[in-house]
Amino acid sequence: MGDDRGDREKLTLVARKPSFGLPTACPTCLPVYIYLRFAQIPFNLEFNTIYIDSDQIPFIESGDYVAYNNEKGGVIQNLKEDGIADLDSEVRGIPEWLSMRAMVESWLADAVMYELWVGSDAKSANKIYFSDLPWPIGKVLYYKQVRIVKQVLGITSNNAERREEEIYSRAALAYSALSYKLGDQSLFFENRPTSLDAFFVGHVLFTVHALPPKRSSSFSFSLTMIPTHLCSIPSPRKTIRSHGDALEITNKNGLNLEMKALKLESSVLRNKLLYHANLIHYAENLKMRYLDASSSSSSIPQGDPSSSSEQKPSHWSSKPKSKPKKEKTEEEKKFRRRAKYFLATQLVAVLVFLSIFGGHDDSEVELEDDNQGLLSD
Repeated sequence: MGDDRGDREKLTLVARKPSFGLPTACPTCLPVYIYLRFAQIPFNLEFNTIYIDSDQIPFIESGDYVAYNNEKGGVIQNLKEDGIADLDSEVRGIPEWLSMRAMVESWLADAVMYELWVGSDAKSANKIYFSDLPWPIGKVLYYKQVRIVKQVLGITSNNAERREEEIYSRAALAYSALSYKLGDQSLFFENRPTSLDAFFVGHVLFTVHALPPKRSSSFSFSLTMIPTHLCSIPSPRKTIRSHGDALEITNKNGLNLEMKALKLESSVLRNKLLYHANLIHYAENLKMRYLDASSSSSSIPQGDPSSSSEQKPSHWSSKPKSKPKKEKTEEEKKFRRRAKYFLATQLVAVLVFLSIFGGHDDSEVELEDDNQGLLSD
């Protein structure tokens, strides 16, 4: 494995951009980043902001070598099978390890997917995926992804509540099992990090930092003066009525006071995770040990995030290629056509957006002029 690493160029991880204090805010990209840190393999980090809905991201490239997220079980599985980095060689035969990793990659992954696209507002998703796009394009892609996620999770209008309960129940069971297994240890197995730790640390960091914080409440008040002779309350006592989250109070003088409790958005999944303090402590310790310490001494480029996205998907490294040009494959041609179409739709959306608002302003000006003319007549 050492010879292969020496023969290859330095690895480049192409991921989605950083946010929320994380090196990459994508819940799929973050475990790959952490896995490479655990393996102590030097790599460059580049960000892609063009192919928002591509399931190939994250991917790793090095010279002619490319490992995509949607091939052979994902990037981490590719790294293990290709002999680049295998942290699971001593634990892959342990049934308990296999079951725990399956829980993280299925139950917890489904819970994050649900929270991000269905169970909360669009703020986190927009910040991660669509903040660099024009507003109309971002909205269209967001609702498209919501529809896809509902199909993947089997959510319909008839079973939405039941599926939500199932997803959160499974996540709570997974947290309890992982918390019990971890105890006060620093790692799950063999006192060394494995892909299980990479996936779960990525999940914890994303859930804690990227999902909405704990629910809180605020209140709004509405006062209405009702004429005394119209007030039908015979006695001086106050009448109190409750309407869901609203509280209505009316006294004998016809003063109507409505108080509403406004519940701010919060993450159910985050609240369930915070219940297990040892899991939070475990993830933050590994973050400080491997991520924060490595990033302070790393040579990861922090330039323009779009620098890697200006090239073809299979060759997004910013380093020039010295090998002779070869004929483009059908996949590369497809991605090039897709990129042109994507940019064209963005341009059209911006032009339509500007034309609508421009026309609106002109009509207001003409109406103002007509009104002034009528007044002067």
